[in-house]
Amino acid sequence: MLRKTPQEKKELSYAKDRRNAYGENDKSSRKSICQSKRLPNRADRRQEHQVLTSVSGPVISSVAEEAEQRVASRRSKWLTRGWRKDPDQPLAEYVEARLHRRVELGIDHPATAEDRIARVRFRSRRLRR
Repeated sequence: MLRKTPQEKKELSYAKDRRNAYGENDKSSRKSICQSKRLPNRADRRQEHQVLTSVSGPVISSVAEEAEQRVASRRSKWLTRGWRKDPDQPLAEYVEARLHRRVELGIDHPATAEDRIARVRFRSRRLRR
C-alpha cells in the first residue's frame, strides 16, 4: 500500500470529514438523537398499555379482538415514517462558511479569504474527479 502525502491526506480530509453544522453542541446532538428514537417508542408503549388496561375483567374474545385492532391501528406513525438524522456538513463547506464569516465580521481581509477559499475548493474538487 502506498503512503499518502500530506497534501493527499488534506484532500481526503476536506472530502470525507464532516462537521456538525446544526448549531447544537455535539454532545447534546448525540443525546438528542437517541431521544428522538426513544420517545415515539415510549409513546406507543403507553398507548398500548392504556388500551389493554381498559379491557380489564373477564376476557371476552370480541372485546379482546377489538382491543388488539385498536392497538394495531394506533401503532406508531414513527414506524412508517421513521426518524433519520440529517448528515453533517462536509468539512470543505464548513471551512468556506467560516472563512466567509470572518470576512463579514471584519476579522479577515476579503482578498486573503478568497485565496484561502479557492485553495479549499481546489483541494476538495480535485478528489471528486
